[in-house]
Amino acid sequence: MPKLKTHTGAKKRFRKSAGGKFLHRKAGRRHLLEEMSAKRGRHLRTVKVEGVTSAAARMLKSYLPYK
Repeated sequence: MPKLKTHTGAKKRFRKSAGGKFLHRKAGRRHLLEEMSAKRGRHLRTVKVEGVTSAAARMLKSYLPYK
């Protein structure tokens, strides 16, 4: 059986936790950070777990076959 290709866009944006859930960083941390409140910046620093739905998780499983 041939090797499967990994989706490079998904590889850069998602990683798998020890429990098998997919984690991703939150959007909004690239520019215009001086105008952002400190509280908002702190909240955006965290990794998001619950943002991936079960349908998206199934798709990510096929995108990242070796993760």
